[in-house]
Formats: sequence, structure tokens, C-alpha cells
Amino acid sequence: MFGVTGDLARKKLMPAVYDLANRGLLPPAFALTGFARREWDRQDFEEVVYESVKKHARTPFRDETWRQLSEGIRFVQGTFDDPDAFQRLKATVEELDAKRGTGGNHAFYLSIPPSAFPQVLTQLRESGLSDSQGDAWRRVVIEKPFGHDLTTANELDAVVSEVFPPDSVFRIDHYLGKETVQNLLALRFANQLFEPIWNSQYVDHVQITMAEDIGIGSRAGYYDGIGQARDVIQNHLLQLFALTAMEEPATFDANDLREEKEKVLRAAKVPADLSANTARGQYAAGWRGGEQVGGYFDEDGIPEDSTTETYAAIRLDVPNRRWAGAPFYLRAGKRLGRRVTEIALVFKKAPSPYFQEVEGAEAGNNALVIRVQPDEGVTLRFGSKVPGSQMEVRDVTMDFGYGNAFTESSPEAYERLILDVLLGDPPLFPRHEEVALSWKLLDPVTEHWAREGKPEPYRSGTWGPASADAMMAKDGRSWRRP
Repeated sequence: MFGVTGDLARKKLMPAVYDLANRGLLPPAFALTGFARREWDRQDFEEVVYESVKKHARTPFRDETWRQLSEGIRFVQGTFDDPDAFQRLKATVEELDAKRGTGGNHAFYLSIPPSAFPQVLTQLRESGLSDSQGDAWRRVVIEKPFGHDLTTANELDAVVSEVFPPDSVFRIDHYLGKETVQNLLALRFANQLFEPIWNSQYVDHVQITMAEDIGIGSRAGYYDGIGQARDVIQNHLLQLFALTAMEEPATFDANDLREEKEKVLRAAKVPADLSANTARGQYAAGWRGGEQVGGYFDEDGIPEDSTTETYAAIRLDVPNRRWAGAPFYLRAGKRLGRRVTEIALVFKKAPSPYFQEVEGAEAGNNALVIRVQPDEGVTLRFGSKVPGSQMEVRDVTMDFGYGNAFTESSPEAYERLILDVLLGDPPLFPRHEEVALSWKLLDPVTEHWAREGKPEPYRSGTWGPASADAMMAKDGRSWRRP
């Protein structure tokens, strides 16, 4: 694991490894080697893993699990530009092969800035670490973002392809490991109830939202210059879009699933008028949870002339038989009204002329809402008569929550994804073609924004800039307020 001193490794990856071990899903021989420039020895790194597990693990701490796991923990000190450090890493994993019986099966997790990918991949190749022998496997795990645009994504793929074959490359989008995202496939294709109306004949439009109530915090060095569109829409939201809009795959194995996702990404279009069909903003000072907070330019490390957006919204059209006439609206933002990620299918109004003319009727459009986080589940909104002598219709909801329906808690996304890497099971991992198609959709938008200048400010704690509401209003629609 490269980048073991980072937040992702400490808060997500190491606890996920422990939780897998605690659930009996890792072999006793499993070993974890950390690589970083810190001058630690094995005991120092073991203590870091221990603290991470105690603080962030989902499952209860068990001494026997920890003892078994800690016996396989090693640490290698070095920098990415030091060939000797990679030789020490090679010697360490070979020692683990001999002592622990790991058999030469190694997964290299690059929890590091994308700018360091080429250097580490080159070192893995030149040190011989990426070479497998016999039936043993070598795999590499790459965290998003996969490039900064289509050009850099292709350049990164070229570097990766020189070192690892395509079926050994695992591009992680942790949203795809969430239980609710995987349930989207079951909801659509295991139920006769939904699939017949999952099209533009019944669906007016679809909204996919990822809202955060926090700002960028200490991530200025990473975030500024990237922004919400590249950080969230290009990967998380376009993956959710593809799973929502695709046709049923022939099977649910990796190739068939990816093929259908790629088909719908290839069919999707951004409108020609990007000024009217996209919106972007930067959060200004405001209120969050009863606390006054500063704006984007009050964050440490943000230059005064920054044009990085903290809110992004785009419209996508899919002119195929299923979706022609039903647009998709994708939005992502920081310091919004609350933390929520959801997919909302908003249905057309009932054609009955009687109910369109009922005085006092308050029913809106029916909606099916898949809640990805934080309260995982599904909500169905429909109109019902209000008790009384008058025919008055109002919206009511039926609700399914994972926490209420199942006794077993959902595993963390990284548990599922790390296990899939070790098993070599790739359905939830996008291949380069998906990444390239996503950039082809997004690049015209970011290039248009670069010509427009600064994003529009919006007050923290609200639901984004006025231009986002105008973007929906011109189509006779409005954003949901989750």
C-alpha cells in the first residue's frame, strides 16, 4: 500500500482490511506492507494500523483477529524516486511469500496523488515487482481521478498498460462499492414492478445529486484546480448515470455489465447551449448547522484568482429508444443544505383531466428515489386522497431503509472493493473505455467554463447558485430539495 500516511489509508483502507479479516474473508496468510517516506520501523507502522483500526473499523475489535493480521504487517521506508527503496520492497514481499505463504500474489494499492502514478508504476516495472511467476498474480489498484481530461487519462492509461495487462488494473470508484448502488441493479432487473416504466414514456426526467454540507477543509492543495465536475461528476455521478440509464446486460459478469454502461455513455450528449444547460458556483460565507462558516476564499491555500467550482450541474440527453425526451440532470456541490446522495426518477403527471383540475390538489409528480447515502434505501412518492369529504390529493411516501429491513449492517464500500481486487472479480471497476467516454462528455463543459471566467457565488447552507435553478426553470422543472 503506497500512501499509507494519507487520510484515505488511515480512515478507510486499513480499517476495511481489518473488517474483512474480522469477517473471516481474508486468508490467514494475508500480509500488508506499507510504503512511505516516514522513518518508521515495522512497530511504528503496526501502531498506525492499530490506531486506525481501533478508531475507524466498522466491526468490533477482537484481539485474535488483530494478532493474526499484525503478524503479516511490514513497512518499507523510501521515496518514489528511489530505486533502492523498491528493491527493499521487493525483498520484503519475497520474505512474506516464503514466511507467510502468500505465493507471489501481490496487489499494489496506489493511494497517492495521480501525479505520482507514472513514477511508481515505472519503479514497479524496473524493480521486477510487477512481474508474476507461474500462476501467481500481480494487480494494481488506482484511485480516482483517472486523469484531468481525456488527453491526460489516455496518457495515464498508456503508462499503466506498459506495466500491467488490462485485466490486472483495478480503477477504484468507491461509490460503486456502496450497497445501494449495487441494489440499483436488483431494483431494476429483479422486479417486474419498475422496469416497464423505466423509460421516457413514463419518466419526465432524472435527477442525480451528490450534496455535501462541508467545505474543502484541508484539501486545498488537491482540490483547487480540479473542482466538483472533475472530482465528482466525471466518475461518481456518471457511473450512477450509466447504471440508471443502461439496458439490462446479458449477464452480470464484468464484460457484459461494462458493455452496457459503455453503450449508454457513448449515446449520451451534452446540449449545444452549455451556458443555458450547465451551472457552476463557489460557496460564499453562510451558515452550516447553526454555525457561521467562511467562503471558499477563506479556506487556507486558495488563491484570490481561483476559478475552481465547488458546485457543478449539467444536463445530459440520451437520444435512444428508452430515454429520448427525458433529460438527466447531474449536480454536485459542497456546503449545500445537507449531506445526501440520491438518484430520483421523477415521473410525468397523471394524464387524468379530472385530477389535474381538482381544486386544492397539492400532489406533485410521482418519484422513485434511490438514497445512496447517508440513509441508504428507496422512497416512492405518490399522491393519495386526504381523509375527509372533499377530493383533495397530497403527496405521501412509502419508504424502504436498509437499516430497518436487514439485521446485518452493510459493509463499507472499500471492504467490497478490496475483496474484489484480491479475488480478481472486476464487475464494479470501470475500464479505460468508460473513463475515456466520461471525459468526452465532460471536457466540452470544463472547456466552456474556462472561457467564461469566475463561477457564481452561492451562500453556504443553500442549494447552490441561482444559475442552477434557472437551468431547470427554463425546462419547466425544479431541483428536488432532499
